[in-house]
Amino acid sequence: MKLSRLYKVFTLALMVALAALMVSGCAPAAEGGTDAAAAGGGMSMILMMVIMIAVFYFFMIRPENKRKKKAQEMRDNLAVGDTVTTIGGIIGKVVNVKENAIVIETSEDRVRMQLTKWSVSSVGKQTEEPQK
Repeated sequence: MKLSRLYKVFTLALMVALAALMVSGCAPAAEGGTDAAAAGGGMSMILMMVIMIAVFYFFMIRPENKRKKKAQEMRDNLAVGDTVTTIGGIIGKVVNVKENAIVIETSEDRVRMQLTKWSVSSVGKQTEEPQK
């Protein structure tokens, strides 16, 4: 979590620095300046925009897509016997897996609940049934 916050702070600082560079690069040329110098300022602005988009992608968009993909893979690999925790904090053991839903047992009283797969936040290891 702290690393994610550090990335966001670093990205924000980098964006502010890039914006300051873009503003200084967009200033009109001095009276003695040439048209070639003014054209170079436009090119540097485009370069700064490309760099800013790359920074957004590598520090914000790409890690979020990786987290989503990993969570979806975890939900697709649910199996009977897994211990799961839902986003609401309910802990239970999976007793049935359907295409978009699972059925969990939440206690020794055999209380069963049907939940959608997207409500699973984490999966524990498979537990073996005790011999009775």
